[in-house]
Amino acid sequence: MNIRFYHAKILMLQKQKSFVLLEGELWVLGNRIAYIGDGTDKNPAEYVWEREIDAAGTVIMPGFKNAHTHTAMTFLRSYADDLPLLEWLHKQVFPKEALLTQEDVYHLCKLGIMEYLTSGITSNFDMYFAPLPSAKASVDCGFRTVFTSGLNDFCQSLSEVEELYYQIGELSDRTSFYMGFHAEYTTSLKLMEGMSALAAKVKSPVWLHNSETAQEVNECLKRWGKTPTELTDSLGMYAYGGGGYHCIYFNANDFEIFRKRNLTAVTNPASNLKLASGIAPVARFLEEQINVAIGTDGPASNNCLDMFREMFLVSGLAKVKEQNAACVSADEVLYMATAGGAKAMGLTDCDCLAKGKLADLVQIDLNWPNMQPENNFVKNLVYSGSKQNVRLTMVNGEILYEDGRFFIGADPKEVYRCANEIIRRMET
Repeated sequence: MNIRFYHAKILMLQKQKSFVLLEGELWVLGNRIAYIGDGTDKNPAEYVWEREIDAAGTVIMPGFKNAHTHTAMTFLRSYADDLPLLEWLHKQVFPKEALLTQEDVYHLCKLGIMEYLTSGITSNFDMYFAPLPSAKASVDCGFRTVFTSGLNDFCQSLSEVEELYYQIGELSDRTSFYMGFHAEYTTSLKLMEGMSALAAKVKSPVWLHNSETAQEVNECLKRWGKTPTELTDSLGMYAYGGGGYHCIYFNANDFEIFRKRNLTAVTNPASNLKLASGIAPVARFLEEQINVAIGTDGPASNNCLDMFREMFLVSGLAKVKEQNAACVSADEVLYMATAGGAKAMGLTDCDCLAKGKLADLVQIDLNWPNMQPENNFVKNLVYSGSKQNVRLTMVNGEILYEDGRFFIGADPKEVYRCANEIIRRMET
């Protein structure tokens, strides 16, 4: 579609990882941004527009990149709560997940995608044991998803993961696949060595849950004499980059490995708080010039797929952890939620708003009390912003959500019915 936004404020990323607002127009031709400017050097009448949107009182910004998700776990939202991580996993999550069918995963992912869109999220980085139905849901909805393997001792195999790498990469221009495994504590040394070899073969980054709890790190030290970061690095995992999810309990050498290997730490503050896992050392990552991205984690541990809440928590928790209200600024957090996530996910073609970039963008409505007065948009967005401010979410030049309506080829009521039917079936 050809879509023209005019009378807009446009959020532009600067080289210093800060943002500035430009007054003017943004044009989308097909699936890419064709023009950003004040509108005086172009004549819109020369083009045929499917939509011309008066964006007065709104800001056009890059879409959020949700850099760690388990989307299909929507069926366990508010079902498996108030338990520590390992008990939550082994007594509530794993037994219920064993009952899921491929069709279940497909419907549950659609529910998650709908929630992403309402939060201005234009892409997610998903780890799950059934990536094919997840990918089909993304393709059918028009959403952009990067997948990674949930390989462990209980599901998937190296040959299956290699097949998925090619299948999902060829499925759509909005789906891609990176190598990964669930975690050190669920994966044998033999499998981890195999994953390292497979990643080297296809030249892929490697991703895993890393140092989420103190217990995880202590048990890894007892088994191997190394932290999860040190162990995976010693196995040659990071020849092509990658990173870890959570990354809470790091020693000095862990930070050095992440810096040296150009890895990304994906922080998941709401999930870590709810599971009492801890607070990630985000300020230290920034000091070490390590890329940081933000993820919601799954809807069973969060339980909300809301990037606004995550952004506030990233900054607020860092300030408390460091006892320094000046650390981890709003601009740094917004960078993590957009370009930082895009870097982690290999989505540098839609990391910011610029001519030639893919049109993955969000329209934020300023005409709400929480966005007034307009002293500083970035700070309003990070510290007081809300899903209610998201007017429109566009992925690949297509409007998938606007003014409370979804354009994903599915009836929301039917999606809700399927999700409720799935969890009710498991209770009988």
